[in-house]
Amino acid sequence: MADVPSPGGRGTAHIPGTRTPEHPGAAPGRAGTAGTAGHRPAAGPGTAPSGSAAPQGTGAPQGTGAPRAPRGVPGWLWSLPPVAALALVFLYPLALVVQQSFSPENGGGAFDAYASVFRSHSFREALGTTVWLAAGATVGCLVLGFVLALIIAFVPFPGAKAVAKFIDVFLSFPSFLITLALLFIYGTVGMANGLWTDVSGSAEGPFHFLTTPWGVLLAEITYFTPFVVRPLLAAFSQLDTAQLEVASSLGAKPARIIRRVILPEALPALAAGSSLVLVMCLNEFGIVLFTGAKDVTTLPMLVYGKAILESDYSAACVVAVVNIAISVGLFGLYRVVSKRAGA
Repeated sequence: MADVPSPGGRGTAHIPGTRTPEHPGAAPGRAGTAGTAGHRPAAGPGTAPSGSAAPQGTGAPQGTGAPRAPRGVPGWLWSLPPVAALALVFLYPLALVVQQSFSPENGGGAFDAYASVFRSHSFREALGTTVWLAAGATVGCLVLGFVLALIIAFVPFPGAKAVAKFIDVFLSFPSFLITLALLFIYGTVGMANGLWTDVSGSAEGPFHFLTTPWGVLLAEITYFTPFVVRPLLAAFSQLDTAQLEVASSLGAKPARIIRRVILPEALPALAAGSSLVLVMCLNEFGIVLFTGAKDVTTLPMLVYGKAILESDYSAACVVAVVNIAISVGLFGLYRVVSKRAGA
């Protein structure tokens, strides 16, 4: 028997008792089988001709040519303008400083200025003062910051959240503002000395340490401690309090809990904070200047003295290059520590 065209012209209808011819590529189970030889169904929109494969990998309807999106500009081309602007604003002046350090004004070899500066007593003294002040301030910030973070995070008291918020705001304060506040309290005519003279009748008070290296150290610890407290609070917020409860229930004393449970979790944050404080203390200028400590000369103060007071720009550039090299090396250490700490 022959196939009879189905109503509507869609394929052919199969009459019972006859065998439908099979064609390669026919989809099994699809309504409307492929037509018999000599009788092809009308090709509707979006259908591929018989014997041809439908295009793959495109979201456009079959049989239509979808326009391809133009290839985008490479990412490195977009980065050229900002990199060029940064190089012009920051790297070019730095290159001039390095060039000036190798070009003495009074002539001579390229390394004569370096040899002269390295032999000078003022440079060695400034380098030693800078290193011990930065190291001492870093240790003080670690101890004080760790204690403050413990109190804020684990000792419930009214206003703990307000104190944590104030620490965030404190980070935006300029360093000379903290120094001025200390001068108002411990300066020669400050509140502490004024109170002492009023009570004792003395001509002057006993507090004169702000003009010494210890005053600079106190000011740096006061200003840079929040830079340690902030990452510690973030680390303590991730600490599982169940560990503290288990340790306490087993009879562990607070000192043991801090040493065995809290401190291991705080070590990455302590390392990152100490590296940052060390870098910032090495380059601190405002605190040393505003304390009025004439006997305290750090590397930034030496650069200021050589350039502004003595007009020895070659020596100032040499000291600046040394200071930059130390700072960049410590900043690289800070980045490595921060990366490992996940900060």
